[in-house]
Amino acid sequence: MSEKKCCHGPGYATPLDAMKNGQREKLLYTVTVQPNINEPHGDYLSTVDVDPDSPTFCQIIHRTFTNRIGNELHHSGWNTCSSCYHTEETNTDLVPKRDKLILPALNSDFIYVLDVVTDPRKPEIFKVIDGSVLKSHNVTAPHTAHCLANGNIMISTMGDAEGNAKGDFVLFDANFNCLGTWIKGENKPYCGYDFWYQPYFDVMVSSEWGAPKKFKRGWSDDDLTDLTQYGCRINFFKWSTHTLYQTIDLGMEGVTPLEIRFMHNPKRAEGFVGCALNANVYYFKKKSNSDEFDCRKVIDVPSKLVQVGNGRPREIGGLISDILLSLDDRFLYINLWRHGDLRQYDITDPENPKLTGQVFLGGSICNDLTDVKVIEDLELKERPDPCYIKGRRLEGGPQMMQLSLDGKRLYVSSSLYSPWDKMFYPKMVEKGGHICLIDVDIVNGGMKLNENFLVDFGKEPYGATLPHEMRYPGGDCTSDIWLAD
Repeated sequence: MSEKKCCHGPGYATPLDAMKNGQREKLLYTVTVQPNINEPHGDYLSTVDVDPDSPTFCQIIHRTFTNRIGNELHHSGWNTCSSCYHTEETNTDLVPKRDKLILPALNSDFIYVLDVVTDPRKPEIFKVIDGSVLKSHNVTAPHTAHCLANGNIMISTMGDAEGNAKGDFVLFDANFNCLGTWIKGENKPYCGYDFWYQPYFDVMVSSEWGAPKKFKRGWSDDDLTDLTQYGCRINFFKWSTHTLYQTIDLGMEGVTPLEIRFMHNPKRAEGFVGCALNANVYYFKKKSNSDEFDCRKVIDVPSKLVQVGNGRPREIGGLISDILLSLDDRFLYINLWRHGDLRQYDITDPENPKLTGQVFLGGSICNDLTDVKVIEDLELKERPDPCYIKGRRLEGGPQMMQLSLDGKRLYVSSSLYSPWDKMFYPKMVEKGGHICLIDVDIVNGGMKLNENFLVDFGKEPYGATLPHEMRYPGGDCTSDIWLAD
């Protein structure tokens, strides 16, 4: 007689299970960058209390410092997630546990592994993987971390050991030992950035940013003269063989395709990618009776012609640096970091997204910026007001987003990447970034700023800092991937 299986892995059985039965978030793990590159405590993970019944609501209750300069923490991921949910064991000790948060560092190539279970309110560093480990495999600039159903962890990388563009992925086992790179064969993408997988269709898709030695110094228009070093493509891999089989070139309209998402429903072979520079969103879908994908632009936010001071007029694109899908695949959220607004689209018909909500959270064209003149704006008749919460003017624009499992609360941070923050929003670097909260109408669509919620990073112990990506201890809309039977 076979032994009875005791339990399942972490997370939720399906995206809709998470949406309907998931617990309300109480903690927000926030990657926080120290813009003062000489401050020895360096970057850190902020634990933010988001429990409205807590006496420390809206406060940073703990900081887990890396105590190293030059890291530039950026994104984060879990050692296990809902992709391991259907794991069943007779021994509870063998069941995967979501207990480690992975923090890759863009600039140093270090990877920090944090224990978030011993005391969820006070995570501690469990292991540090030296940057030389990645360099030994000729990969650098680690970005997106996703857990795999087999217990391994995969992290996308964007450069070679010299900082040139090179798209690849590096694997670690459950004990955080490096297993080498993932791609097999000679055919590899020019650039790397984000990725999402769907084993049911034997596919993984990845996006592209650029060469680390270029984006680390800030933006330059001249970077677009060599699109082998700055990305404009999305890449499709066979999940089973680790081989690249289709590349779709989005051209100049699709330069810098960053955050990329399949639908949460693992039986829908379709998704979206946000292209930062020119503020476009592309929809991709698997062809019938084929492994290849079609792709078309479905959202196009026009640039604005702007003059700053006595400078020459310039086109300012919205800069979509994040996109997010609600767990029921009904709403798509995009940020426009430079224009300053956040948008919600109903994607019931994914080929024809319908704008259902818009909130302005700062940006570079606010009407109190006296040295800025908007010469042409194809969308707005008037420049937006600056955004104030609890008397504090929000500097910068909306950046990373995290949606509550039930879809009713959208948390928004302000920092993109500190070299770019210093270039585009120096006042935010000086005064500190922030996290704000948007209340979402999940029935009719629509969004509204919550004026009672603000996490201010302007008065941190070692100077103003910059918040980027956010995670919930139990998983969220951008970390968990579900598998189909």
